[in-house]
Amino acid sequence: MRYNPLLVQPMREELTRLGFEELLTPEAVDSVLGTEHRPTLVVINSVCGCAAGMARPAVAKALQHTAIPDRLVTVFAGMELEAVDRVRSYLEGHAPSSPNIALFVDGKPAHVLERRHIEGRMADEIAAELVEAFDQHCAAA
Repeated sequence: MRYNPLLVQPMREELTRLGFEELLTPEAVDSVLGTEHRPTLVVINSVCGCAAGMARPAVAKALQHTAIPDRLVTVFAGMELEAVDRVRSYLEGHAPSSPNIALFVDGKPAHVLERRHIEGRMADEIAAELVEAFDQHCAAA
């Protein structure tokens, strides 16, 4: 199922305004996750309430930290179905979920927040966990 593009545009812009690059095809996903060695934050965006109330605000807050990933990319569940499936193929061992926030280092997931780690938590808690992962895996700007 694909959502109405007009409906999801504001949700996309919450991340693209922060500097996220949208990956719209499996090839675009491979060109980043298959080759990038720098710390890369991947967000599987979603229309759900936990994406709106927790995941996107947490990411925005965490990116205000001094140490952040070098690259920011996103795919949208329910829109770019093949691109989302390709991201999930890089998250072997993790439940396919949306939203999902994953920090990749050297092309491998170093820290993953599945929907079950996002749902029911406050955005500040999620941001704090992301900041810890950034401190561990990313150089300060």
